[in-house]
Amino acid sequence: MIRDGLYIGLMSGTSMDGVDAALVRFRRGRPKLLQGLVHPWPEALVGRLRALSGGSTTLTELGELDHLCGLAFAEAAQRLLQEAGVEPGTVTAIGSHGQTLRHQPRPPTPFTLQIGDPNLIAQLTGITTVADFRRRDMAAGGQGAPLVPRFHQVLFAHEKRNRVILNIGGIANVTVLPAGQGVVAAFDTGPGNCLMDGWSRLQRNLPFDEDGTWAATGQVAQPLLERLLQDPFYDTPPPRSTGTEHFSPAYLEERLEACPGLAPEDVQATLLALTAQTIAGAIRRWAPATEEVLVCGGGRHNRPLMDALADALPATGVKGTESEGVDPDWMEAMAFAWLAAATLAGEPGNLPAATGARHEVVLGAIHPA
Repeated sequence: MIRDGLYIGLMSGTSMDGVDAALVRFRRGRPKLLQGLVHPWPEALVGRLRALSGGSTTLTELGELDHLCGLAFAEAAQRLLQEAGVEPGTVTAIGSHGQTLRHQPRPPTPFTLQIGDPNLIAQLTGITTVADFRRRDMAAGGQGAPLVPRFHQVLFAHEKRNRVILNIGGIANVTVLPAGQGVVAAFDTGPGNCLMDGWSRLQRNLPFDEDGTWAATGQVAQPLLERLLQDPFYDTPPPRSTGTEHFSPAYLEERLEACPGLAPEDVQATLLALTAQTIAGAIRRWAPATEEVLVCGGGRHNRPLMDALADALPATGVKGTESEGVDPDWMEAMAFAWLAAATLAGEPGNLPAATGARHEVVLGAIHPA
């Protein structure tokens, strides 16, 4: 049983827009967010990390980046505690997701790689740190993702409503929660913000399209959208997962070559339409009884994207998780606090229905304070 107390969750997703740090109190297994903050990546570090998307590196650089990311995660936890006025000794554990550099779950040699040395985090904060959550699920035959669905079940399972929990980070993923049941499926739908963010950086030198305002000035380029929708990933049945090593800037550039002369804002509008259509298509195909879609992640703040989802799912209520009392910006960080608590309690953190693992397993490696 999960031990009551204070926990910290640290999360940096494929968008690499900062380390999300959440201070969470658990009472009788139920979480309450006490404080959250986004700790910015050092500009030079995030530049090096993004340069590795779809590329290669040396062992020396990999070791350096692992160290530097560990420092950044530790600094995020320390700053969170300082702002919350909480002493490190009162925190039971930190759950650190790490920064994903590669996620290649398919045979013959499936693997996933998250960096951000948890030894440094434990040493610098003085708090027991749990990390490396994904690889144990992969060892049991799973894809190592998504790992948040069991937490979604704790928060959002409903006796009478068929729900989907939609997280729109760099990659978008869904958790399918039929009324009165546990999770029956959870999987990545494809790009969330990653292609839009990459295009915004390239064309405007801005990390993302705030509130989707730039995309709203463009028109969908149908030939480009049709070309993007031809990716075979969208027809792959769950369980499935993907990452920015597939949906990368180079991936977009290759498809733009067949559609020359498009205005940059039209490309952005098309990428937004791609995200909305692939999410809606996946829900219609693999969760057709859905009555409510509860949205979290950075994409929750993209109003044109939310509108496009509502238009694509007219018979389904689409709203943010704040409607259920959970801040959409801190969902994943809170989930890794919960995963740390589950690991320390010896409870499984994966859901085979979500990852495809042969059985449930206790996730993560524990680095004592």
